[in-house]
Amino acid sequence: MTDKKEASPENIGQVANTPIVIHAQYMKDLSFENPHAPQTFQGQGGNPEMDMNIEIDVQKLEDDRKSELYEVILKINASAKRADQTLFIVELAYAALVSVNADEKHHHPLLFVEVPHTIFPYARQIIADSTQGGGYIPLLLNPVDFKSMYLQRFADKTEKSAKSQNK
Repeated sequence: MTDKKEASPENIGQVANTPIVIHAQYMKDLSFENPHAPQTFQGQGGNPEMDMNIEIDVQKLEDDRKSELYEVILKINASAKRADQTLFIVELAYAALVSVNADEKHHHPLLFVEVPHTIFPYARQIIADSTQGGGYIPLLLNPVDFKSMYLQRFADKTEKSAKSQNK
């Protein structure tokens, strides 16, 4: 016997027992700076030096209809320099509104690993389009290992959790 949900705007596209439901994806903030244009396009000078930083922020939201509603924000900052001159700076905050249908102990890794992994390709495309629109070749970010980032960031928390489960 299978559970059948009545079709409604809230559950269209949802699969029963899916641990994460993405209700919306959206750009919260986008900034592209081309501070030394057009001079950066006039000279030669070899390949630029790239710098990139990725952060993940998760906020629980209060909602009367959904008890486990979160906003997951993927923040990507990238810049290119040649010698001491900044070619461009791009900053993106890309977010997803998600609900989690899993035990509380699974929320943290789902929100910090699975959701960023799912929305990263969209953020990557926005970064590529922004740099190309700024007159540069598209900046195609390499895939990111969000699981390793999670383990590195929350190593103490995951160790304590594992020890408490073994007792």
